[in-house]
Amino acid sequence: MYAVFKTGGKQYRATAGDILKVEKIEAETGSTIDLDNVLMVGEGSDVQVGSPYLEGASVTAKVLEQGRHDKIMIIKFQRRKHHRKQMGHRQYYTCIQIEDVVTGGKKASKKTVAKKAAPKKTPAKKAAPKKAAAKVATDAPTLRFLDAAIDGKADDLKKISGVGPVLEGKLNDLGIYHYSQIAAFTAEEIAQVDEVLNFKGRIDRDDWVGQAKAFIADAK
Repeated sequence: MYAVFKTGGKQYRATAGDILKVEKIEAETGSTIDLDNVLMVGEGSDVQVGSPYLEGASVTAKVLEQGRHDKIMIIKFQRRKHHRKQMGHRQYYTCIQIEDVVTGGKKASKKTVAKKAAPKKTPAKKAAPKKAAAKVATDAPTLRFLDAAIDGKADDLKKISGVGPVLEGKLNDLGIYHYSQIAAFTAEEIAQVDEVLNFKGRIDRDDWVGQAKAFIADAK
């Protein structure tokens, strides 16, 4: 069993028998201390997570040594100013050996929370209704839909003002690939496409029909 605990503003992961150097703790060498700020306890697939700490959980450790780390040199200087300052620092530490991890008997409640959180991950089901709506619209008798672009060459519908890559993809999904299809739109067909793709009058507002006719004329 392992535990993640916090002491001295830092977090440590340890199991029974591990030897760690942590930020200095006021305790005598050879004494036993209890670290109560336990964030997580785990054993295999069973993990308990606190909020932020686990109630009743603690880590028992034995103080092996009080010491200081190697010196770190700090040099500050300013070029062309003849200014140079050198300092050294040795950080205090406490060397401890983990003896035991006490859980406090909270395993059942943590498992229940984990099971309740799992069903929330269902993004695929929400996307299904949009595809169904597009399929129903495709069956509308008044729209001239195609199963694929003529000769496999679709027109670049993005040249129409107001149509980007996303809208072009939606139009292709409806079976609209060519300027000639848009140029021949009737008022009823425009209303149907508006409703299916939620364009909110974009086709009339940006004059897609007129633009499509212009592109056809330029191609001749």
